[in-house]
Amino acid sequence: MNARDAAALHSYGAGLLERAVGFALDALDALPPFALDDLLRPTPCEGWDLWMLLRHFDDSLAVLNEAVGTGSVRLEPPAKETALAWDPAGELVASLRRGAGRLLGAWTAAGRGGGVVTVAGCPMRAGVVAGTGAVELVVHAWDAARACGEDLPIPVPLAERLLRLAPLLVPDHARPGLFGPPAEAPAGAPPGDRLVAFLGRDPQAGR
Repeated sequence: MNARDAAALHSYGAGLLERAVGFALDALDALPPFALDDLLRPTPCEGWDLWMLLRHFDDSLAVLNEAVGTGSVRLEPPAKETALAWDPAGELVASLRRGAGRLLGAWTAAGRGGGVVTVAGCPMRAGVVAGTGAVELVVHAWDAARACGEDLPIPVPLAERLLRLAPLLVPDHARPGLFGPPAEAPAGAPPGDRLVAFLGRDPQAGR
């Protein structure tokens, strides 16, 4: 990452994360009511069903809230209180909304965009953590919406920012276990489709 790119992350990482959280909340609002069987639906994230995806999404929000609250991130997601779930799908979506709601505005209020976050004992620019979190939240919100048959375009300004940063935050050596190889996007595809294609999704899936 060159100095110009690092400076860009330093200056707008927190703001970018806030917009990503806003998109994630819009995606959650667009999800239809779940039946238990719906959690077995395939998603654009290869090999993951909707239950696995939403659990990972929930963990990502918990990690970002831990980062803004404490200035550090552990290897394992923060422990959560568990209770008997009569409606596991509904409770999981409610947990996602709570996590996103807590995150909205938190990084800006805490001044984390220009600071440092310790990740598994290693200091990292908070802007890099926020930018990586923004990519995660947006693509997984898109995954969840598409798995439920909802076509929720990623707003062009947000997609353009993430499309510029994604190659820096998701280099080829970091893809295994996180993102598949880049997929093809149709000629003239909007930035949101090019973003999800770069992150290994078929932008036409489910349409």
